[in-house]
Amino acid sequence: MTKTNHQIILTSRPQGWVKETDFGTREAVIPALSDDDVLVRALYMSLDPYMRGRMDDAKSYATCFQLDAPLQARVIGVVAASRNAAFREGDTVFGTLDWADYTLAPGGKGLGHVDAGLAPLPYHLGALGMPGMTAWVGMGMADAAAGETVFVSAASGAVGQIAGQIGRLQGCRVIGSTGTDAKAAFCVDELGFERAFNYKAGGSYLEMLEANCLDGIDAYFDNVGGEMLEAVLDHANVRARVIVCGMISQYNLNRDEMTGVRNLSHINRKRIRMEGFIVSDHKDRLDEFMQQMADWLKSGEIKYRVDITDGLANAPGAFIAMLKGENFGKQVVRVAAEGG
Repeated sequence: MTKTNHQIILTSRPQGWVKETDFGTREAVIPALSDDDVLVRALYMSLDPYMRGRMDDAKSYATCFQLDAPLQARVIGVVAASRNAAFREGDTVFGTLDWADYTLAPGGKGLGHVDAGLAPLPYHLGALGMPGMTAWVGMGMADAAAGETVFVSAASGAVGQIAGQIGRLQGCRVIGSTGTDAKAAFCVDELGFERAFNYKAGGSYLEMLEANCLDGIDAYFDNVGGEMLEAVLDHANVRARVIVCGMISQYNLNRDEMTGVRNLSHINRKRIRMEGFIVSDHKDRLDEFMQQMADWLKSGEIKYRVDITDGLANAPGAFIAMLKGENFGKQVVRVAAEGG
């Protein structure tokens, strides 16, 4: 085993859009293991929009990343060395670990075993991971009934592609918005959405919603916030539900750059229920989610697309591209080859 550990660290807190210069690389010595420790070699690393908030020095539901220290992500890896009876060398595991080749997990804390035969390993960071469970929890909160219209923004992304398919399985008319024509076609042709549109194609967001959600909107799974949320409130039906999963359109903006939602009076006028959530609040339902999602994947009722970038050194660029919507599917970094 190599004695050198490559790490990606946060060198500065972004002001507005994240830049490559906000990241740095360093080589560290792999620490010696104490009793019960586990050393994990990373195979796949998840990149997710919520990480942008952790780069700021601001109070949030997740602890902020520390300057001059490795960033952290959900990682699928293999046990490289262990002094913990629960984890043997060669076991496939997951945990929140460093952006690095290797991470030491003191006492094995936060690690869990991965059933490598259940699905391709990257799926455990997507459909079978936090994004999939986020979609599952959020769509449950939406209370969408058969025949209703469900609108999903960022519909081809890590969460959106699952949310839309769950809506389809519930018998709903599912409409999605994406950033390219190819992504819109994927949502319809591969995922079974009734319609999808490229929000960058021209015209106002409200006009696009009127052209695609012909009977209004009964439930909105919101991944973007901003101007799209405002348009949805204009087009929403009476007693619509707006489930706020994320607001990626706002993450790289300073407060004075953010566009205010000017029509919140619709919440009262149309008796709209608008609710945010954090998936970690529902961790007690993890086993239930895993069983159902595994069944859906096995039966082919749910499909999933992963966008893999090779090489730890390319993680900063992939992260920035994801925030700009340049990924196509769940963004994952392959840190090392399986079986290598």
